[in-house]
Amino acid sequence: MRTRYEDDAAHEEGHQWPLGPQPGSSKARGSVTVVMVGVIASLLILTISGLLLASAVLASHRARAAADLAGLAAAGVLMRGGSGVAACDLAAQVAAMNHGRIADCLASGTEVQLKVAVLAGVKGVGVATARSRAGPSPGGAP
Repeated sequence: MRTRYEDDAAHEEGHQWPLGPQPGSSKARGSVTVVMVGVIASLLILTISGLLLASAVLASHRARAAADLAGLAAAGVLMRGGSGVAACDLAAQVAAMNHGRIADCLASGTEVQLKVAVLAGVKGVGVATARSRAGPSPGGAP
């Protein structure tokens, strides 16, 4: 049977412990550092991905709200007898107040159909678009 002194001497001569580096050695501490760097990098990637997703969802909600509000404002102009150009102009103003811009506007009779685009808050995420229709129901029923 070997003594602890003999085990230490064997390790210093270059002999390895049977299951890897000796606990507490610099090699064991280095592997923990590598694992921690991997964990931190993974958490950072997940955080950035979550922020990008949140930015896209926020842009989508803004586009829907801007399209609905702009459509209602334009339909109000048409219901009062205003022109299609005036209705689309008001829709553009309302969309701009809601961080959007009108991509397409079609007003006929008392109905307006439009498309609104909103830039996402983070560069590179893209543009969210939404469509809206406002006016009396097509069949005349409530």
